[in-house]
Amino acid sequence: MKILILKPSSLGDVIQALPVLRLLKLHFRDAEIFWWIDSALAPLLEGDPDLAGVVRFERKRWGKPQHWPEMLGSIRWLRGQNFDLVIDLQCLARSGAFAWLARGKFLVGLDEIREGARGFYDVAVPRKSFHTHAVDWYLTVLPQLGVPVHENFNWLAERPEISAAVKLKWKTNSTKWIAIQPGARWDNKRWPVEKFSQLVLLFAEKFPEVRFAILGGAEDMPLGEAISRAQSSRSLNLCGEISLPEMVEWIRLCDLMITNDTGPMHVAAALGKPLVALFGPTEPTRTGPYGQLDNVLRIDLPCSPCLKSYCTWKTPLECLDSIAPVKVFERARKQLDSRA
Repeated sequence: MKILILKPSSLGDVIQALPVLRLLKLHFRDAEIFWWIDSALAPLLEGDPDLAGVVRFERKRWGKPQHWPEMLGSIRWLRGQNFDLVIDLQCLARSGAFAWLARGKFLVGLDEIREGARGFYDVAVPRKSFHTHAVDWYLTVLPQLGVPVHENFNWLAERPEISAAVKLKWKTNSTKWIAIQPGARWDNKRWPVEKFSQLVLLFAEKFPEVRFAILGGAEDMPLGEAISRAQSSRSLNLCGEISLPEMVEWIRLCDLMITNDTGPMHVAAALGKPLVALFGPTEPTRTGPYGQLDNVLRIDLPCSPCLKSYCTWKTPLECLDSIAPVKVFERARKQLDSRA
């Protein structure tokens, strides 16, 4: 049996979709499963024990006419695989079209009306309600295929070589680490960087043994530098310095994560890592840290959650600015105490 899963982006969405892969492989043990993913995220899944292969979606390249022959070659390859089952978890016109062009024997996708992708599917699976979590929505495709849904799977398996390399390079052993994630795709999902700095100072005063691993992409380097200055001897600014697999292993070795609503937050949730998540414009019941919604901090305002990438409230970004560092510290301290 051959199966194709389409979930090209984003990082958090791919992480939240992984239970579908795990349960498919547990049920169809001999199946060859492939994952269609944005090339920027491909390292996250390459070498995954449940995948027969990763199919790269070159979103940026294929937007230019000179690279269309390359895109057509990828479509021909997909058709040549004769997939028995194709699952589109992206539910956009682009992914729906690629799923249809793959010519699988059966195509199932999510029922999302934004771009009409459901017109490509043999079966479209609706979201039970507005507040249904993304993970639970993705999992609803499985009963359509006769696959039981349960929690007996390993969401993100450790990569021993990468884990060992991380520990060796940064001398992480015998240290209590707190991961800090100050960036996010939307500016209005970012808790102010000066509040992260204040939080680090609070921790440094009460927990002298703690060090801070500041995570993020290259675009987050200024945020990491600003936070590092608050406690330069105990902070490690990793923004732009680590790969996706290294980021996963960094979060795995940390004792706690404090994070905005962004992809690495979902990595921490998948690993069962204690966390404190700071939410403003987005709805945690839909896209919060799965299994840890009690660890979300947010302020009730008439405008929140607005689900917008820009702020129109009379007091800009009040939903995040109003979350006090001491409140975050107290919640995080409870997490550390319970872990101890």
